[in-house]
Amino acid sequence: MLTILFTIVITISSTSFVHGFNVIDKCWRTKPNWRSHRQQLAKCSVGYSGKMTNNIGPEYKVTDPSDDPLNPKPGTLRYAMTHIQGKVWVTFQRDMTIRLQNPLLVSSFATIDGRGVKVNIADGACLMLQRVTNVIIHGLRIHHCKAQPASTVLGPDKKIVNVGPLDGDAIRMLTSSKIWIDHNTLFDCEDGLIDVTRGSTDITISNNWFRTQNKVMLLGHDDGFLRDKNMKVTVAFNYFGPNCNQRMPRVRHGYAHVVNNLYEGWGNYAIGGSMNPSIKSQANYFIASKGGKKEITWRKEGGVGEVSWNFQSVEDVFENGASFRESGSGRESVKPNYLPDQAFPVEDGKNVKALTRNAGALKCSTTSTC
Repeated sequence: MLTILFTIVITISSTSFVHGFNVIDKCWRTKPNWRSHRQQLAKCSVGYSGKMTNNIGPEYKVTDPSDDPLNPKPGTLRYAMTHIQGKVWVTFQRDMTIRLQNPLLVSSFATIDGRGVKVNIADGACLMLQRVTNVIIHGLRIHHCKAQPASTVLGPDKKIVNVGPLDGDAIRMLTSSKIWIDHNTLFDCEDGLIDVTRGSTDITISNNWFRTQNKVMLLGHDDGFLRDKNMKVTVAFNYFGPNCNQRMPRVRHGYAHVVNNLYEGWGNYAIGGSMNPSIKSQANYFIASKGGKKEITWRKEGGVGEVSWNFQSVEDVFENGASFRESGSGRESVKPNYLPDQAFPVEDGKNVKALTRNAGALKCSTTSTC
């Protein structure tokens, strides 16, 4: 009888835990042998990045945390991005902190997979995705990124690249597509945490933990860069807070589907934009600070008429007086129109706390769980 009762309790507990996973985590975290089949992660992405199966390829293990921008040593992260031809799936031998001397140019068809160890990229330059496609960045802790002067670095395919001055972003994308940023912890950088700029599109930003930051996420280069009208970004299952001030995200020109995210207060605003973006805020959980701003949205003054500002809130959950000012031509016009390999079920906003409880870089055990 005791054995039967024990079995029932374990089954109920396990079912409850799995139910708390979002659609991405259910795809791989429920499998005890994920370490032996790491690259199955590529089948788990949703949103505008679509499935990332083109990233499945040879594995390269980083063993050395040092960095040389022009002559990287074998075993370093920069060596993997510059010397490995074609696809590469990067893992890490052990816990390490990498202080990049100059920006790291990530190569196309590259996966940087930090699961199972604690990898910090901190206190120096950070990641730059420039004219690349099919990139996964997963399981890293990226923080205290510093502004950089103009520099010369070795880039993909061992090409020398001149990089202009950078403001100090954690991950900066320029003219890149099909990018998946998942389960990273990002905080306290000199400028922003994620920039999607200069015609970048088909991006999914999911399961990340953003905290202690003024400018969090910029989608769209500047008000005059019209190519960003084609930008499409999915922002899903992320945890914003504590101590995030603004840009969660800020959108210029393009389209953002902001869905099933948890917002723990904001300073200036949570979601905003300029140049008539379309933003669908769906089933998010907004918790306003007790003594702070209640209005979630912001629109840059001097923009064209309110009717063009298509900000729609659908099934969002509001706490502590949070409010969302809608505008534009209506909800039908802000459908994400996902392709079959991009579509995913939207969960009830009331479940968002559970869906985002493991946002950020995961603390995986030394055995099998993650």
